[in-house]
Amino acid sequence: MVRKGNNIDKILNKLSQKKEMPKSAFIVLLILYFISYFLVTQASRMSGSITINDAVIEYRSFAGVYSMVGNICLICLVMLFRKMGYFVTIALLLIQSPILLINIFVRHNYHSLPGIVSLFLIIIASTILFLSNRKITRYQQSIREQAVTDSLTGLPNRFACIELIQDYIKHNEKFTIVSVDLNNFKSINDTMGHETGDAVLKEVASRLEYLADSGYSGTNDFVARISSDEYMLILSGYESAEEVENSIDAYKNEIEKKITLDNCDYYMTACFGYAQYPENGEETNSLLLYADTALHEVKKKGSGSRILKFTNSLISTEKDLEIERKIRTALSNDTIFFHLQPQYDMDHKLRGFEALARMKDDDGSFISPDVFIPVAEKTGLIDRIDMRVFDLASAFLMQLNDPSLVLSVNVSVRHLMKNNFIEEIQNILTTRKIAPERIEIEITESIMIDSAEKALQRIDEIKQLGMQVAIDDFGTGYSSLSYLNNFPSDTLKIDKSFIDKMNLSDSSKQYVAMIISIGHILDLKVVSEGVESPDQVTVLKNIGCDYIQGYVWGRPIPPEEASSLAGAAVQTKN
Repeated sequence: MVRKGNNIDKILNKLSQKKEMPKSAFIVLLILYFISYFLVTQASRMSGSITINDAVIEYRSFAGVYSMVGNICLICLVMLFRKMGYFVTIALLLIQSPILLINIFVRHNYHSLPGIVSLFLIIIASTILFLSNRKITRYQQSIREQAVTDSLTGLPNRFACIELIQDYIKHNEKFTIVSVDLNNFKSINDTMGHETGDAVLKEVASRLEYLADSGYSGTNDFVARISSDEYMLILSGYESAEEVENSIDAYKNEIEKKITLDNCDYYMTACFGYAQYPENGEETNSLLLYADTALHEVKKKGSGSRILKFTNSLISTEKDLEIERKIRTALSNDTIFFHLQPQYDMDHKLRGFEALARMKDDDGSFISPDVFIPVAEKTGLIDRIDMRVFDLASAFLMQLNDPSLVLSVNVSVRHLMKNNFIEEIQNILTTRKIAPERIEIEITESIMIDSAEKALQRIDEIKQLGMQVAIDDFGTGYSSLSYLNNFPSDTLKIDKSFIDKMNLSDSSKQYVAMIISIGHILDLKVVSEGVESPDQVTVLKNIGCDYIQGYVWGRPIPPEEASSLAGAAVQTKN
């Protein structure tokens, strides 16, 4: 979808033009050309010579050198300034041709023959360069349009937004980034199908674009589609905070107008989170993060105003920043370590261990995983912690004498979706020489909602390596049975919160029994987490649970104790 002549395209074209050579370079090349032309004229009229190392060189011979310099300037004009450079070059060359022709045919000055031949050769070369350059330019424009345009709606994409933001920052222009997310859009896809969902996205995009181009919002606006149901506004040309809020409110009202498709009416709402330059930040990534942070906060509230401005209270507290510093220090010093919590079958036979990340404070005291794991996830450090623990735990596993024991390792959704995740896992398996079937990758069920298609592909890749997959904390998210049925997992882990309530009421016990039944129907083994009392063990055994993990039979322990436990289990088997 290509649009011409509107405000958004003008901004994109302006950004593209700023990447071209400056006009000052055009003027410099012209000046150099005229200087070389003047020197050619002077040299050709000079008599005499100079001697260099016994070689006699006539002054006239320097005319060829100056001529080549001029020709190079003309070629640069054609290459760097395309159409304008080509026509200026041709004009300059054609102006010279009558003078050269008069010298040859009227004045019989045959010294001008090389000049006229060179002139026509430069015309031919310039024309070839211009035509070739035009094809390349068209191709580049096509590629650029694809790079900055969302294929579904025709709006600019995230890349285009980043370019504009960086340009505003470069010129110190005041602007506001607004993250926009449609509410309950997934329900339209689920109930009416993706074709209808796409039509709704196009209609919303069309309305946002119309409002941006019309100027009715009262600000200078740039609209983009960032992902499935997320859009972005970049507002400029305002004087007060009230103008910004009025502009956002105009977009909110536009989205909330009735949408009619195939005689069906749809009513959409959206949440808006925004951050301002330079008030909230002076870097592109920070501003984008802050706008998203405000958006997530307003979506989390779920009611009241759907528009929220970023404030420092929404980001990490001073304590969180200190925890982040400690995590980075631990990673740099290679002091992240792990403990292992045993898993047993219902007859108290050791199944394996779950590897759990651990970290100590500067004074040697433990920092709770409930404290440092959320900070690590928020700051993007969780990937490095995952791989550190996986590598250490894999080395531990190789020391055990029982090849039947399974090692469960947690992987964050963010890490799992990285392009090099499988390669990282493979490298450790190869380095540690571990049979893949002894590794169980634990993922949370939220991945099935966040990006089911890519998650399914990634889990298939894990299974192809021969590893097992466990769905962790089942029941705490929003996944459906259809998702669970489609995912090729091996194990289902019931969250501790359900086990805690299990013996408090019959309905809670029946709920756990239902989860276990669902797992067995789908041919999955079920692990109950957080089991702390013998009566919970009794109930779980009666309702058919397969494995238990919890304080009742084993707390997380250091690798040395886990190795002893595994050794004792081998002796018991023998």
